[in-house]
Amino acid sequence: MVEKVGNFGQSAENIVSSSEVSGIRQTPSESARNTEKQIVLMIAILAGFITPFDGSAVNIALPTLGAEFHMTAISLSWVATAYLLSSAIFLVPFGKIADIYGRKKIFLYGITIFSLCSLIMTMVPSTEMLIAIRVVQGLGSAMIFGTGVAIVTSVYPPGERGKALGIYITAVYIGLSTGPFLGGIMTQHFGWRSIFFVNVPIGLTAVLLIIWKLKGEWAECKGEKFDFIGSLIYGLAVVAVMYGFSLLPAMEGAFLITVGIVGTIIFILYEKRIPFPVIDMNLLTKNRVFALSNLSALINYSATYAVTFLLSLDLQYTKGFTPEHAGFILVAQPVFQALVSPLAGRLSDRMEPRLIASAGMALTAIGLFFLTFISETTPIWYMICILVVLGIGFGLFSSPNTNVIMSSVDKRFYGVASGINGTMRLLGQMLSMGIAMMIFAVVTGPVEITAEYYPQFIASLHYAFILFTVFCIVGIFMSLVRGKTIPPNHSDASGNCQNVGR
Repeated sequence: MVEKVGNFGQSAENIVSSSEVSGIRQTPSESARNTEKQIVLMIAILAGFITPFDGSAVNIALPTLGAEFHMTAISLSWVATAYLLSSAIFLVPFGKIADIYGRKKIFLYGITIFSLCSLIMTMVPSTEMLIAIRVVQGLGSAMIFGTGVAIVTSVYPPGERGKALGIYITAVYIGLSTGPFLGGIMTQHFGWRSIFFVNVPIGLTAVLLIIWKLKGEWAECKGEKFDFIGSLIYGLAVVAVMYGFSLLPAMEGAFLITVGIVGTIIFILYEKRIPFPVIDMNLLTKNRVFALSNLSALINYSATYAVTFLLSLDLQYTKGFTPEHAGFILVAQPVFQALVSPLAGRLSDRMEPRLIASAGMALTAIGLFFLTFISETTPIWYMICILVVLGIGFGLFSSPNTNVIMSSVDKRFYGVASGINGTMRLLGQMLSMGIAMMIFAVVTGPVEITAEYYPQFIASLHYAFILFTVFCIVGIFMSLVRGKTIPPNHSDASGNCQNVGR
């Protein structure tokens, strides 16, 4: 069974020789331990699917939703932006809160809030309430993502962790990638409210599993004081950067990004002065593996998130496909990623994960490079082949890289590490879309995409894919130079994370 962990006074030798592995107490019944691991993974899969699915499926339903509430373009954009910003603000703080007060507790609160907000979204009467509920729903999403990976990592020992994370990440990416496709079908046949309603039974199932089947708790930082001021500075800096990306290439966007960078510097200086920071700066300054792995994740998301958006526009505008037909074509990428991610995770348990992740980034760069040659006459088989390459590349990169991130820190930092990793995902998504929008604004201009502007539209795609390819090449280098991963199976006597990869 799972028990509370918080014995900071143990010596390294005692921890290593302990019968506990990542928060699991060794018992005579091996099958009981395996059953508990499977329950944890099932809960993580359910939560890992619905949160990104909701975020991406809503985008396809925005025109229908806007028509019902007579929303302006600005208020409509806030339906998606409010959710992303709220998630980004609270990811790291709730990861730290979970390390202090218990990961299972915060995860349970998060899935409950998310499911309840999804139910309320099916009954909202006004634009203002809709956006307000999306903010709260984003908070629930942050509680889930700030603890989900941490709980899986706490339960599975290093030799099994990659496989488990691979399965979890598969659920996340399936939700993220199939959201627009399934969301379009659901919106067309059942209305936009069905996108939110489907979260309710899935979330309720996860809640019941947690309450009935998941015993004990994980709270390695129990007794520490929560850093409220640092969390506030961090949240304001993240909002400035992410909202600034959404405004590019306008000057307001560049100004907000600059403010966010300054706020980040202030946050770093403040965190170094206090005894219990929300982010221990040693994780970023003295743990090269952790820092470069998160940077690699940021680069990967920045280079890939807008690809589905750009190809969706290309298939519908220049190729003349319906949204449903375009969705069938684009689903090739998540299908292959779903097939590869668990295998890549399992492989990362047996060989150096940074090499697998780097190979995945290289395949992604190759796929993006070949996308730079698409035109109005590009055959569909060519695009499907590229989507297959990208899906394999995503799958090879994601789970091994997450395995490296979580295995490079001591277990008392699992919540914060999970939150930072999730923040890299959100920042990468915003940066990717910001780059795409900036290129469209410069090359195509503020015009409706019609046949006469197809050459400029195709040129915009070329510039975007060239830039994304360069991103991935840089990412390959960052991934390779991070150093060999040595999972920290113990802490020093003070409970501090050991330096890894130096």
